[in-house]
Amino acid sequence: MYHSKIAGLGYYVPSNVVTNDDLSKIMDTNDEWIQERTGIQERRHIIRGEDTTTSMGVKAAKIAIERSGVAKEDIDFVVFATLSPDYYFPGPGVLVQRDLGLRTVGALDVRNQCSGFVYAISVADQYIKTGMYKNILVIGSEVHSTGLDMTTRGRGVSVIFGDGAGAAVLSREEDLSKGILSTHLHSEGEHAEELALQAPGMGARWVTDIIADNDPNDESYYPYMNGQFVFKNAVVRFAEVINEGLEANGLQVSDIDMLIPHQANLRISQFIQNKFKLTDDQVHNNIQKYGNTTAASIPIALTEAWEQGKIKSGDTVVLAAFGSGFTWASAIIKW
Repeated sequence: MYHSKIAGLGYYVPSNVVTNDDLSKIMDTNDEWIQERTGIQERRHIIRGEDTTTSMGVKAAKIAIERSGVAKEDIDFVVFATLSPDYYFPGPGVLVQRDLGLRTVGALDVRNQCSGFVYAISVADQYIKTGMYKNILVIGSEVHSTGLDMTTRGRGVSVIFGDGAGAAVLSREEDLSKGILSTHLHSEGEHAEELALQAPGMGARWVTDIIADNDPNDESYYPYMNGQFVFKNAVVRFAEVINEGLEANGLQVSDIDMLIPHQANLRISQFIQNKFKLTDDQVHNNIQKYGNTTAASIPIALTEAWEQGKIKSGDTVVLAAFGSGFTWASAIIKW
């Protein structure tokens, strides 16, 4: 039995910065309204033709691979987390294998939205623990901007989300006191429709139905979120899954050196920080700059924290996420 460790990290965000003031020019909103509710000041949106979910994932992956010291020929497997694939099928995992010029290794796509990267880390961790693979590339990447309702009607959701990608190379660690100590995954499908994009879907409204109806008021192909309900569930599940991870490893809240929460809403992160009585130095938030990038938010924030010297050898790092599904997850890492 082995542990897995994060050997390299990287992230990429588009160059196109979209401020709250920019959004106020195309919908009835303003900087104060957005910051008060979400903490977001700006986000990145792709420029069509320059970036895709896959291409951003590839750019982040190249940085992570270089930093890991692992040759791309030694990557054994790819796990790609996203809700916004380039194509309905195939998924972006195989596109990354192609575009990076990897061997014909396996590629797996994970569809767990905001919890996607932690789920992907957990999958990769199990493969490495059992000895099946030695080096696994894990990516979280999202393009939200091209699928949002950028009008006043959609402002409750559209102001929140941004585009970007993050990646990690997981490698075998023989010292069982280091690396990923445990991961914890949960779901509650009872609330699936409270945060969802339901069309086009094979089970309900497909593209042909949308075209046939030709209804300008049809919102089924835009994301829907019951914001207050999501918030109330998020703060409970975040706390539960963090505590679950700490208890599983005999750790206390005081042992946390760095918490990287999914960047859903700054108010959620602040609520959890206050609940656990963590200092600003123990929590890394960047939603102010990037918005909610769903599966990309944790690897982007984790990479930033590491680059800024906030994570050092021997630190206990906690990753935690909650989102659509509902799904929620945590990972406890000894750096």
